[in-house]
Amino acid sequence: MSRDHVQSAERTGSGAPAPGRSHPDARPASGGAEAPFLELLARGAPAEAYEQPVLLARAEGQPTDRIAALEQAKLLALRVRAELEGRRRREAELSALFETAHDLAGLRDLDAVLQAIVQRARSLLGTDVAYLSLNDPARGDTYMRVTEGSVSARFQQLRLGMGEGLGGLVAQTARPYVTDDYFRDDRFQHTLSIDAGVRDEGLVAILGVPLMLGHTVIGVLFAADRRARVFEREQIALLGSFAALAAAAIDTANLLAETRSALADLEHANEIIRDRSGVIERASDVHDRLAELVLRGGGVHDVAAAVSEVLDGQVQFTEAAAAPARALQSSRAEGHAVRHGADWIAAVAAGDELLGALVLRGHPGLDPVDQRTLERAAMVTSLLLLARRSAAEAEQRVRGELLDDLLDARDRDPRLLRDRAARLHADLDATHTVLAARLEGGTADAEQEADTRRRLWAAASHLAATRHGLAAARDGGTVLLLPLTGDDTATALARRTARQLGTAVHEPVTVGASAPVERLTARPDTVAAAYAEARRCLDALRLLGRCGDGAAAEDFGFLGLLLAGERDVAGFVDRTIGEVVAYDERRGTELLRTLDAYFACGMSPARTKDELHVHVNTVAQRLERVGRLLGDDWQSPARALEIQLALRLHRLSGPPPAPPQH
Repeated sequence: MSRDHVQSAERTGSGAPAPGRSHPDARPASGGAEAPFLELLARGAPAEAYEQPVLLARAEGQPTDRIAALEQAKLLALRVRAELEGRRRREAELSALFETAHDLAGLRDLDAVLQAIVQRARSLLGTDVAYLSLNDPARGDTYMRVTEGSVSARFQQLRLGMGEGLGGLVAQTARPYVTDDYFRDDRFQHTLSIDAGVRDEGLVAILGVPLMLGHTVIGVLFAADRRARVFEREQIALLGSFAALAAAAIDTANLLAETRSALADLEHANEIIRDRSGVIERASDVHDRLAELVLRGGGVHDVAAAVSEVLDGQVQFTEAAAAPARALQSSRAEGHAVRHGADWIAAVAAGDELLGALVLRGHPGLDPVDQRTLERAAMVTSLLLLARRSAAEAEQRVRGELLDDLLDARDRDPRLLRDRAARLHADLDATHTVLAARLEGGTADAEQEADTRRRLWAAASHLAATRHGLAAARDGGTVLLLPLTGDDTATALARRTARQLGTAVHEPVTVGASAPVERLTARPDTVAAAYAEARRCLDALRLLGRCGDGAAAEDFGFLGLLLAGERDVAGFVDRTIGEVVAYDERRGTELLRTLDAYFACGMSPARTKDELHVHVNTVAQRLERVGRLLGDDWQSPARALEIQLALRLHRLSGPPPAPPQH
């Protein structure tokens, strides 16, 4: 053999060195022919590597007897290697069978066990594809259940009639069949659909073994390659072992399913017995809980929470407008809870008045006793609502009477008034604002209008109670006395009150507010004067078309001087031209004098510069500075009128101006 041949063999991965080099495989310390092959066996070298010691000896020109000894040692080593490989393979097969049996012993998911069987069969047999089909007694055929390595959707959905294809033949005869070339094998019946699926998957060699339960075939386990191949007896036997385990897994799963079904039926019967007993206990429990709630003065939401716990569901109280109208009217007419989709509706009514509903959410299957529990809870809820309404109306009357006394009974004892207010959690010594509120958009229906006014009074009374104030019905509307807290202003409070009352009655509500007042009991007419101011602001809002809004006198510019009970001249001047006054004081400028001259000259810059004896550019610069201080709209008719009035009031309230400097 040439040196090139030996070097080529070395490049193929044999690990043999080139001629003339020492190598542990060729020259072992013992000098025996078996030594290099023992080392190859020890490190599990591939079969082709066993040729290298012989090739190396020939290349080095070793004696013929040495080469013959190496040849004999090579054959013996290959036989040992084959035996070891066979044992390793059988060990792997036994291990896979043991693992599969272990999976079967802990069976939880049949599909997972069958998938593991198919995966292990494919791995051990070294095939491209493995799959398992099950018989369908109802349709008289067999269908794919599990596949591993398949890439064709058509193949994965195949159904084989008994006797059709290799699988149909195995299912029909209960015997294993193998073919090394499927399309050239005429021992079984070929069909267009089966052949199309096999061709789509690209299979050539197929081995199929039956899945047996006793003497009955329940399916077929397959191993297949996409090239021609001869399956050995050991491989057929191995696949048969996997098939036996798969059949046992299916049988175990069927038995487990039957057992679970029987246990479920038994459990269902026990549940019915427990439920009947539990229903009686729950009815007694809810009766005790509702009685306790009524005795300790619980609220509507306490009832809903107690019934939720007893019925093991979510019970809510809703206003009548928020409940399903048809179901609510049906419950009210029948006097029973009615089903609405997955919910139950129980009307909460007092005589002809509908107060709301108790709604049991997401509980379509309601026991008759539990239904009666929900109805009883609705009755208790109506009693609590009536009691709460009576208490609220009593408190509202007391609050209204106190405010009436503050407005009308000017000779009342201040100390007694403070004591009455304290019992209502109101402090008459704090700073308050009086607000006059009135509904807009009246209706021709007198009864409906009266009902809307009652709702306005109820909403105002509730707002006053939560804000530690007072409220009373008066002059076709409502008057409120609310405290001012923190940085709150009369304007902000008026607007907020208009918004809250309008939301409560679903109608526009206009609110006028007085200036803040203190020590309400110090002067007999303090509250009455503030109410008169609030009424004037209310009327002004309506005249200006600002219905549904809220405002105080300070929001109306110079009109506020006429609306306010006490003329706040300094406040008006400061709000209108305060920025210009402050600028002149800081900088020593003459912006106020320029404004006076500008308006006196008919808002003409050319005539103004003659009046002031300055350049027209100076006038323009000063007016531009005024615009930055007062806003871009300062020359609009309304703003100009307010500014001129403020200028006049400022002159009247201040020292006479100094003569101009020329």
